[in-house]
Amino acid sequence: MEGQAEYGFIVNLDAQGSGLLSDSEKPDMRARLYEVSGTAFEQAGIRAPRLYQEDRGDGILSILTSTVAPKRVVGEWLEYLHQNLRENNDRARVPLRLRAGMHIGPVTADTHGRSGRAVDLACRLGNCDTAKAVLELAPQAGLVAVVSDRLYEEVVRPGGRWVEPEYYAGREVRLKEGPQTAWFMVPGLPQPPLPEPGKPSAGTSGLAPAASAPPAAAPGRVVNNHNNGSGEFINSERIETINIGRSAHPGGER
Repeated sequence: MEGQAEYGFIVNLDAQGSGLLSDSEKPDMRARLYEVSGTAFEQAGIRAPRLYQEDRGDGILSILTSTVAPKRVVGEWLEYLHQNLRENNDRARVPLRLRAGMHIGPVTADTHGRSGRAVDLACRLGNCDTAKAVLELAPQAGLVAVVSDRLYEEVVRPGGRWVEPEYYAGREVRLKEGPQTAWFMVPGLPQPPLPEPGKPSAGTSGLAPAASAPPAAAPGRVVNNHNNGSGEFINSERIETINIGRSAHPGGER
């Protein structure tokens, strides 16, 4: 019912590296995204009206009603998605790589879509730096599943058909809601390749690579190492000449 929260299973799929695609490449990526995930839902016997979906541009938000057994999603659906991705990528020039954030909880429907803290958490889990880094560290993998601590404890840990808790690894991640425990799984690997704690990949965190140290100079030579600040580095074992002048940039100084 509109405006009334109902318990649901939330899956947020995101395509890794979609921001690097050109406008002409994005339609193919989206078509493949819907193909592999939609076929997986059909194979797992999950379809409307028990399945609601919203388009997210480079991803899909799926809400499953409480009549869908959660083990069917983390078991059968994830395995079908994994196998569909493998087959699809075998015949593609550019591999499609997905991150699946998953959670369970109250979801509220209105005329514009679905909302709730549970929805927010599922989206943030799949989009966190650690999830992106895991796929970077597993270049041959096409999928990483990230489940909330609650989903892991209630559904994954007990195991079941195609549900293998020993393949998951937990890690604390920092989200807008604060620190959260997330559980990561890469189908086909005995354990996900988690990045070192506190050292997210530069390619996924939005941070620029650390600046390299200024090069060492040969004795008797002047080295000009330009810096974005208001000064220069000069590195030499023995400095014979230092040239000091005004910067060519307006307002700059040396």
